[in-house]
Amino acid sequence: MKATLPQYPQLELVATVYGDDLADKSYREAVALLKRYPDLKVIIAPTSVGIVASAKALEDEGVAGKVLVTGLGLPSELAGHVMAGSVKSFAIWNPIDLGYAAVQLATRVARGTPAGPGATISIGRLGEVHFDSNGIGPMGKPFVYDRSNVMDFAKVF
Repeated sequence: MKATLPQYPQLELVATVYGDDLADKSYREAVALLKRYPDLKVIIAPTSVGIVASAKALEDEGVAGKVLVTGLGLPSELAGHVMAGSVKSFAIWNPIDLGYAAVQLATRVARGTPAGPGATISIGRLGEVHFDSNGIGPMGKPFVYDRSNVMDFAKVF
């Protein structure tokens, strides 16, 4: 995230804290950030535990909507926080697209498309997957969830 920060000159990184993927610690860290930085505008939580705990902290502290939280999370855990206004949007995979990409990739490899480090393989409607020198390739971009779609996906995962 720090490497990407210069692309957003309107944002200033004020602190990096760790909740260690523990709900109670993540909650306490979020509350401490709110107290330490009264002008804080957003908390970015890159874990599903941290984003839920941070959203709860915003709501409990009465700053939902004034301060937002975003990051990675599950629709079933965040739907209520999106509706409460503490989370405007967040991202994670879309299991429908991920399943589709896996089947597309497996089919092409099974039919003889070369795979491995440096390969590029079509994954149908999702474009292509490019494998790095270690043979690792992301199968699509993270999917963004917000008020328009979170309730539908909360029923899925």
